[in-house]
Amino acid sequence: MERVTLRIPKQQIEEVERMVETGEFPNRSEAIRSAVREMLNEQQSENRERSGKRTWAKV
Repeated sequence: MERVTLRIPKQQIEEVERMVETGEFPNRSEAIRSAVREMLNEQQSENRERSGKRTWAKV
C-alpha cells in the first residue's frame, strides 16, 4: 500500500473521527479508503452507463 499525504478541512476530519469513535470504521485511514473506493465505484458506474460497456473493478 502506498502512503499519501493530503489536507482535509478540520470539520470533515472531525466527522471521520466520529465515525471511528462510533465503530463504523476501525480508523481514519480505513474510513478515507472506503470513501475513495465508493467514489471510484460511482465513477465506474457512470462510465458504464455512458458507454454501455461493462467494466470490472481493479481494486
